[in-house]
Amino acid sequence: METPAVGVTGGLRILLRLEGLALLAAMAAVYAWQGTSWWLFAALFFTPDLSFAGYLLGSRPGAIIYNAVHTTVVPGVLLGIGLVLGQPLAVALAVIWLAHIGFDRALGYGLKQPDGFGFTHLGRIGRVAI
Repeated sequence: METPAVGVTGGLRILLRLEGLALLAAMAAVYAWQGTSWWLFAALFFTPDLSFAGYLLGSRPGAIIYNAVHTTVVPGVLLGIGLVLGQPLAVALAVIWLAHIGFDRALGYGLKQPDGFGFTHLGRIGRVAI
């Protein structure tokens, strides 16, 4: 049986978590600057976590679904399109989505590896048995 993959550790892990915190702070500032309702922000902030349901299909499909929703690529593209087309709702949705990703990364919830929910690119989630 293979040993589950291990994520980054030490200073690099701290740096990546600080990067997540910076993303969260930047997106909160952009959201405040945009002047959109904070009720919308609060209502949608944890929506990406519905992707946890993918784990009902198993670890590999769960990781694929979770990672598809928790990568910055799609909300980044949505943000760009919203800015170019002058669509404030698209911008707000993208900013909320990116803020959520930053929040998760700051807490150490990284992109998932197919070994199981607790194995991420930021390291193991939870207590590690000795």
